[in-house]
Amino acid sequence: MNPRNNRQVRLRSRPNGIPQAEHFEIAQVPVEPLAPGQVLVRNEWLSVEPAMRGWVNAVANYSEPVAIGAVMRAFAAGRIVESTMPEWPVGTAVTGMFGWQDFAAIEPAAIQRRIVDEDLPISTALGVLGINGITAHYGLLEVGHPRAGETVVVSTAAGAVGSCVGQIAKLRGCRTVGITGGETKRRMCIDRFGYDAAVDYKAPDFEQRLAEALPGGVDVYFDNTAGAISDAVLARLNVGARVVICGTASVANWDPPPLGPRVERHLLTRRARMQGFVIFDHPEHTPIALEDLAGWVRAGRLHYVEEVLEGIDSAPDAIAGLYRGENLGKRLIRLA
Repeated sequence: MNPRNNRQVRLRSRPNGIPQAEHFEIAQVPVEPLAPGQVLVRNEWLSVEPAMRGWVNAVANYSEPVAIGAVMRAFAAGRIVESTMPEWPVGTAVTGMFGWQDFAAIEPAAIQRRIVDEDLPISTALGVLGINGITAHYGLLEVGHPRAGETVVVSTAAGAVGSCVGQIAKLRGCRTVGITGGETKRRMCIDRFGYDAAVDYKAPDFEQRLAEALPGGVDVYFDNTAGAISDAVLARLNVGARVVICGTASVANWDPPPLGPRVERHLLTRRARMQGFVIFDHPEHTPIALEDLAGWVRAGRLHYVEEVLEGIDSAPDAIAGLYRGENLGKRLIRLA
């Protein structure tokens, strides 16, 4: 690749549901000279998030859909290689919504944060020390309010967010039960992330195994899936339970809304609370979460797994692969 060329993954067509490889295209454009007040970031790592499905669908969720022909919206981490601003010198490690591309010419307002934890891999700024870890920290502690001795259930428990939720709950003195797909991920929940129990939702006797793992019911449910998995958990809520809605990964398309059991009776009879959240609404929580998360990682109390795809050519199919359940831990794309 010409070092002055920028490879970009652009949205080619609008998906209906989960975006597939054919919905994207890779273009190559020159790296233009910087305008005053800009810096040039050379991306080293690109993030792949389940939320990207919502970012490209025609119906806006909490953000405007990515435009057809635009660079795919994505978090990235890299280093400044050119700068017009002395306060942002060359070599500074940064992370932000830089998109699926090799280079990003941006104004500093687009930088989410300067990466100062350089004793830790820069890739962690996109996972355990990035949006995933911060989401887990805020959602569990500020929405779920777990108390020592309570039972916390987490769906997609081996994923980038779920694995953090389970470990933070353990650090708060809770009993943790993970729900995940397949025996490899189920064992990872227990052996790597320290869950007290883990259940495979693909098992034919899933509901029976879930009941056996929850003899005392559920106090906090961190929901990343919706659908049939959540229906089974909601039937086991304790009085005063809190349900944290973080994602709806099991439902490919919400138009029209899927049919299924209603939640109102569960919430009424158990005097339970259900609340959704989007981490972008809470930027003030980032430094609070990062102080805890980085400290736990350094102390060996918070573990993470990164699944690395090589090269920008792997990007177009990366989101679909998440929803096929291929990833183990945080899915990242490493650029050469």
